[in-house]
Amino acid sequence: MTAPPIEGPLIEGRGLVRRFVRDLDLAETVAAALGANVKREVVHAVEDVDVAVRSGEVLGLVGESGCGKSTLGRVLAGLLPPTDGTLLWRGKDVRDLTKAEAMEMRLSVQMIFQDPMSSLNPRKRILDLVGEAPRVHGLVRANEIDDHVAALLETVGLDPAYRKRYPHQVSGGQRQRIGIARALAVRPKLLICDESVSALDVSIQAQVINLFMDLRRDFDLTYVFISHDLAVVRHIADRVAIMYLGRIVEAAPAPAFFAAPNHPYTTALLSELPSVKQRRRTFAPIRGEIPSPLDPPPGCAFHPRCPRAFDRCPRDLPALRPIAPAHVSACHLNQTH
Repeated sequence: MTAPPIEGPLIEGRGLVRRFVRDLDLAETVAAALGANVKREVVHAVEDVDVAVRSGEVLGLVGESGCGKSTLGRVLAGLLPPTDGTLLWRGKDVRDLTKAEAMEMRLSVQMIFQDPMSSLNPRKRILDLVGEAPRVHGLVRANEIDDHVAALLETVGLDPAYRKRYPHQVSGGQRQRIGIARALAVRPKLLICDESVSALDVSIQAQVINLFMDLRRDFDLTYVFISHDLAVVRHIADRVAIMYLGRIVEAAPAPAFFAAPNHPYTTALLSELPSVKQRRRTFAPIRGEIPSPLDPPPGCAFHPRCPRAFDRCPRDLPALRPIAPAHVSACHLNQTH
């Protein structure tokens, strides 16, 4: 059943939180009972994130490794339940979806992972890897699976004869295309691409990115494109959101984002991009390392690394505020102007 068009976001998260808790083992429980200062370890992966993706757009979700962007992607894909907050599909809380609606969402939201070798079962042929889901869900008749898979492989730029091979018999770029074909096999509306080109050579990256854009046009797809590479995101995204230690610190339409970045973390990330216009440019990496999500800093989490931090930054958590049309940023500097 095809869902009717909606005016609001295709998928939306409100106040999303995802934490991972490691409970105390027996020895630690005994030590705690005896008065030792032993606590459960809590990873604050995603903290109070609001995100909305409209049908047909590409949202680029960017940040350093460990910032929580992949966890947020898995929450949006339904692979991880949020610890707190609300996830809506076509304007409806996913907890209130009927069985049929929940199945429609599961098929409509597909994820493409960073490492295709670890996400493809090495014991199965490509025919089975791509064709199993549409067969199980009754989207394609069993006697039509072979033709369906062949057509999908052609769509992603592969020889249909590859359907008889196993994942180890094709290259890394070809495996990533197989992962894309597998996602397309159930006719999704939203693809969540988790660092889907970062493991590929630059020339292959360009081919896969162009493939994503062609598929967007041909299949009316929506994307959440997760990456640490702003140069890639600049090429593909309509809107950009920057994450730092579990929180979105800036979000804007792509043209405004690259023309007038606001948050100090954003400007630091952009300063690391190479530019042919500035041949004598000196690259200065962001000082320090991203703090542990086990023990995030108080106030603004970026303040230990921020060259513009002042006395308020370690004390108060900055709110995500509008600074221009459709442009929000979480920085105390915006309130001092």
